[in-house]
Amino acid sequence: MTGRVGGKIALVTGGASGLGKSTVELLAAEGARVAITDIDEDAGRAVAASINALAGANAIFLRHDVTDEDQWKSVLRDVVGAFGGLNILVNSAGISLTRNVEDLELEEWRRVHAVDLDSVFLGCKHAIKDIAASGGGSIVNISSIAGIIAGHNMAAYNSAKAAVRHLSKSVALHCARKGYNIRCNSVHPAFVDTPILDEHRERFGAEEALRKLGRQVPLGRVGLPVEVAYGILYLASDESTYMTGSELIIDGGISAM
Repeated sequence: MTGRVGGKIALVTGGASGLGKSTVELLAAEGARVAITDIDEDAGRAVAASINALAGANAIFLRHDVTDEDQWKSVLRDVVGAFGGLNILVNSAGISLTRNVEDLELEEWRRVHAVDLDSVFLGCKHAIKDIAASGGGSIVNISSIAGIIAGHNMAAYNSAKAAVRHLSKSVALHCARKGYNIRCNSVHPAFVDTPILDEHRERFGAEEALRKLGRQVPLGRVGLPVEVAYGILYLASDESTYMTGSELIIDGGISAM
């Protein structure tokens, strides 16, 4: 690896599995010190241990319910205390729910928005001061192609992920106006082989679920987590210092149809 984020300090939510795990591993391999947060303590500690087994790597795990504002404050204090600052925030924690607007229950609507949207708001709100105090950096919010293209049976998920897209633009403009030297962008993956597809696996079986989803993609397959993680790495690095308030679409060509 070439040290694309060498010397930087990163916090990745949802870092115990899926896209978050791939992102943590790639950032660490490229030289960042990483804080992994998740509600899955066993998996999170295992990811941190595997990273720390590599020469020169430095990772910590913190249990973190991203819908809880007090936990955000505590986690950020712990990260700054452990590493001395913060340069990169990746809001990767998320859930999905296949439900149309008539079948969707209010509590389901609220839960999806709490995890997929409120967590991003809380992360941005409370991390900005620490990133600014560290000289600036990058916030990367994981939205979805579902935040740009709607589906008939994804009412809550479409709503939350679309809001992440526009919240990211608002954060970008705010930070630019304040002169914080903080960029904020959103990433929009399509189908990626992560636990967020478990609902489809349970319905169709693991292999058939990936085949069915892959047939909807011009490239003919579901994406790999690392393929999205490389896009996140670019936005987190100094290679993208003139990019803010933008969307990075990594969807196998779906949005081109």
